[in-house]
Amino acid sequence: MRSVTGRLMLLDTASLYFRAYFGVPDSVRAPDGTPVNAVRGLLDFIDRLVKDHRPDRLVACMDADWRPKWRVELIPTYKAHRVAEEHAAGPDAEEVPDTLSPQVPVIEDVLDAVGIARVGVARYEADDVIGTFTARAAGPVDIVTGDRDLYQLVDDARGVRVLYPLKGVGTLQLTDEAVLREKYGVDGRGYVDLALLRGDPSDGLPGVPGIGEKTAAKLLAEFGDLAGIMAAVDDPGSRLTPAQRRRLAEARPYVAVAPKVVRVAADVPLPDVDTALPRTPRDPAALDALAARWGLGGSLQRLLTTLAA
Repeated sequence: MRSVTGRLMLLDTASLYFRAYFGVPDSVRAPDGTPVNAVRGLLDFIDRLVKDHRPDRLVACMDADWRPKWRVELIPTYKAHRVAEEHAAGPDAEEVPDTLSPQVPVIEDVLDAVGIARVGVARYEADDVIGTFTARAAGPVDIVTGDRDLYQLVDDARGVRVLYPLKGVGTLQLTDEAVLREKYGVDGRGYVDLALLRGDPSDGLPGVPGIGEKTAAKLLAEFGDLAGIMAAVDDPGSRLTPAQRRRLAEARPYVAVAPKVVRVAADVPLPDVDTALPRTPRDPAALDALAARWGLGGSLQRLLTTLAA
């Protein structure tokens, strides 16, 4: 995979189509009555993002495996509460609303026909794809996600920021290091340590019992990083409270493996794809057929007009 120059926008696609699904009424339907609220909502999101932020390159990053076995082997509770069905031979099935699942292949077909690069890699989550594209980018990067885990990639020196939707994508929190320090007391590099100490119930990460976000931030401010905190556990002269020392000592097995689970990969074997923002559809005939079949109407036309501009 070549290094990418120009402003690169990386979409955490599942995060965005989930938001579209819940943000757009399911009365938005195809001619045959099938809900297409996630499809049209995502197209509207992408239109707005391109219009407002003018990336040179765009990649829709996908979850080829939303719960990789290598993460589950380290922390068995990882995303366990979201498993609909376990599969020994491949990725487990995720619990997804009944009327959203059928829209995902439509989203993929439309992105492909438009010509927006779409990348998912076996055994990795979209976060890992995003992490690797970011590591290899030679220019600034905008990561669009509703997942705070990706705050770990924020890096002012490299021009990497997270566009975090607060309401649709019309209102985005432009997350740089100043925002992270104000909200969490850490920079992007420190966010992994903060996240694993505090835990995250939505991802099945237990954290260290009794160490919440504010306490984690204070410990990181005092001891520098996770390694510094764990070194302080073994230092009788450190200013840990007895309860903190005991809790951290008891959490050693978790602390030893959690960084690999929480930190996004930066070495995913990415395919060689053209990430340039398409000006004209890659497959106009297929796109016309999809637009007619699914009633994509104004949402698709607005995106195509924006891309051509």
